[in-house]
Amino acid sequence: MNKFVSAKNMIDKAKAGKYAVAHFNINNLEWTRSILEVAQETKSSVILGVSEGAIKYMGGFNTVVSMTLALLNDLNITIPVALHLDHGQSVDSCKKALDAGFSSVMFDGSHLDFNENIKGTKEVVTYAKKKNASVEAEAGTIGGEEDGVIGSGEIASEEDCKSLAALGIDFLAAGINNIHGKYPKNWDGLNFDVLKNLSVASNKPMVLHGGSGIPKDQVKKAINLGISKINVNTELQEVFAAVIEKYVTEGKLNEYKGFDPRKIFKPGMEAIKLKAKELLTEFGSLGKS
Repeated sequence: MNKFVSAKNMIDKAKAGKYAVAHFNINNLEWTRSILEVAQETKSSVILGVSEGAIKYMGGFNTVVSMTLALLNDLNITIPVALHLDHGQSVDSCKKALDAGFSSVMFDGSHLDFNENIKGTKEVVTYAKKKNASVEAEAGTIGGEEDGVIGSGEIASEEDCKSLAALGIDFLAAGINNIHGKYPKNWDGLNFDVLKNLSVASNKPMVLHGGSGIPKDQVKKAINLGISKINVNTELQEVFAAVIEKYVTEGKLNEYKGFDPRKIFKPGMEAIKLKAKELLTEFGSLGKS
């Protein structure tokens, strides 16, 4: 029987090989199946990220684990797949995810006093290691909004990164002028000097949140400076929505059984797969498993 793996090994390999593992957020069964199919077709390891909001939408931690694990086996997925709690807002959420069967968690204590961030991260690391699961922490804040938590884009400090790294985390997210959601036209770009310093200070694989829409040359440079995991959600949502809109505006709903959700979602699933394959190529992780 197939099962989830810790994300640690795949991300350590990515850091050594100067590429980035794709972390694709999933939002429903169609999303999950699309990502797993393209990962298998291209023999590319992936991380399936699930936000607390998406978990609530899909019914709960156990529902997400059961659905995703069943797809691994029914689709005969043989490449490594990690199931990762994205932006776990509390120690309790991380523990619930791990108890349900998640193989990786992010404790996002960036909204807390730093001493509380340290305390929570330490507790999550201790709990996760007993289950052979990987842990991501966050220093500074990522700009934009994620499940109601708004970050101003605070640049992380080297000392904070060192402190979090010392707790035994496996990879580290840090604010380097990246944001969740769409990037505004007046965005200044990633702060590469900060990234370089934080990567050296932490000596951990670095995570780039808000990976949707960053120019390719900046993505490549970020990977060379230590980014080993890139989170993507918005870009897949955009291509999915665009083809569904096209389906409706072209009158496909009025065709024979055009209202069947399986017909409505099919072009959206294909769009997700095409975009995911494009991003795997961009991140250098296509065919890496």
